[in-house]
Amino acid sequence: MPELILALDVTEKKRALEIAHACTPHLDAIKVGYPLVLSAGLSIAGDLKKAGLPLIADFKVADIPNTNQLICDQVFAAGFSAIICHGFPGMDSVKACVASARAHKGQCYVVAEMSHPGGKEFFSQGTAEQIAANAVIAGADGIIAPATRPDRVQVLRGFVGHKKILSPGVGAQGGDADAIAALVDGIIVGRSIYEAPDPAAAAQSYARVRRVQKR
Repeated sequence: MPELILALDVTEKKRALEIAHACTPHLDAIKVGYPLVLSAGLSIAGDLKKAGLPLIADFKVADIPNTNQLICDQVFAAGFSAIICHGFPGMDSVKACVASARAHKGQCYVVAEMSHPGGKEFFSQGTAEQIAANAVIAGADGIIAPATRPDRVQVLRGFVGHKKILSPGVGAQGGDADAIAALVDGIIVGRSIYEAPDPAAAAQSYARVRRVQKR
C-alpha cells in the first residue's frame, strides 16, 4: 500500500506547523523543501518532528561528493529522516549522499525524472533510466518518479525492482492519485492539500490511496 506524503512548501512557519498538526492523522511522512527552510530555518525540522512523522528533506542535492556529504550531514543532524538528491552529477555524488544517510540511519532517494512539463527535456533518451539504474548500484533506498507520467513510472520500475518509488505531481500538476497509487510506494501531494480551505479534509480525501494494493 502506498504512503501519503505531504509536500509542505508553505513559507510561513506558524502556518506550516498548523497544517502539519491538522494533517498528521492522514499522513505517513512530510516532505520539506527550500521554500520553508529558507523562511523558517533548518531548525523547522525539530518543530515538525513533534508531529511524530518521518521528515524528508527535498533539497535535490546536486554537487560534488564532498559538498553533498556536508549538506546531507547537516540535514540529518537537524532531525530529517531522509534526503532527496539528484543523480545527474554522477555515481560518486549519489554515493556520498547514501553514505551520509547510512551513517545517520536515514534514507536517500534519487530524482530519476521530474514531474513538471520541462522534466521531459533532459530526463529523456535513456537518461532517467540510467539514473535509476545508478541509484540501485549506489545503494539508494529508491527514486523519485513523476505521477504526471504513469507510463514512465512503469518503465523506471523495471530498473529499480523492489526499491521504493516516491511520486510527486499529484493534484496541482495534474497527476491522478488513483492512476498512480498501484504503481508506487509513496504519493507526494503539495498544493492540493496545503492550499485547500481545509487542509486536513483535503489530506483525508487523499488518504484513500493508502488502502490501494500495489501491483
